[in-house]
Amino acid sequence: MITVVVADDQTVVREGLVVLLGLLDDVEVVGAAGDGEEAVALVAAHSPDVVLMDLRMPRCDGVTATARIRAAHPGTRVVVLTTYADDTDILGAMRAGALGYLTKDAGRVQIAQAVRAAASGQSVLDPVVHERLVAAATAGPDSKKPEPPDSQKPAMPDGQKPEPPDGLTARETEVLRLIAAGLSNRDIAKRLFVTEVTVKSHINRLFAKTGVRDRAQAVRYAYEHGLTT
Repeated sequence: MITVVVADDQTVVREGLVVLLGLLDDVEVVGAAGDGEEAVALVAAHSPDVVLMDLRMPRCDGVTATARIRAAHPGTRVVVLTTYADDTDILGAMRAGALGYLTKDAGRVQIAQAVRAAASGQSVLDPVVHERLVAAATAGPDSKKPEPPDSQKPAMPDGQKPEPPDGLTARETEVLRLIAAGLSNRDIAKRLFVTEVTVKSHINRLFAKTGVRDRAQAVRYAYEHGLTT
């Protein structure tokens, strides 16, 4: 069973999510919180596999609660489910350690998939959220730097591609490109005809080499280094 805590300050939404998740055979809701402080306390009490987290809540917002939960309970994964999908909210949540991000337009199938994916360590991003992450990455400070003239760029022998940055292998670079394209670990495994365990190993190594901490930073890194499909 996947144990879940639901955190949302709107009673109707919170109770609706509890009912929805309760209909799933492999999910058990172990707590429901009306704010971030309650969410942190429930995680400490129950050590759930997943927290379904709203962002705009009283006392302690979802981003702060996510950061506190991830710091104290690294085995608990957080999936954001919120009305908001602006750059500040998305990047704040991902940097705090959220593994997934859905808007409240998501249907019950998407929510169930996101909870199951998070429980197995996979990230799920709403398509709109992924587009905003890409936009934020391409609009970073480095993107405003003018490109040097072609005459000042180092020449590469005909047919030779630049070496991947930070010692990434060809396969790690390929996995990074697919992360930036919005693919989940499962999708990457299918694309590359390998197991999800192998994909996770590649991701762990490329994260260590590049110094990124999460998929949001990986997307930015990929765009800053031209590693996009």
